[in-house]
Amino acid sequence: MTYFPKGFGGERRDAERVKRDGWRESGVLVIAEDDQRLTWPERELIRQLGQKLYGTRPAKEVDHG
Repeated sequence: MTYFPKGFGGERRDAERVKRDGWRESGVLVIAEDDQRLTWPERELIRQLGQKLYGTRPAKEVDHG
């Protein structure tokens, strides 16, 4: 039998499951600004909350190459 320390080995959770578990277990909500499951007003609210809590995001760089 192989023993792995906690956090090593075993089954790896996908990102959605990590986010879901974070919400259910700790009340931590992780939302992408462009999550298509949200309506436009919900996405706008997320953007406003992000700005209030963490400030304005830097502009995305555009590659004109």
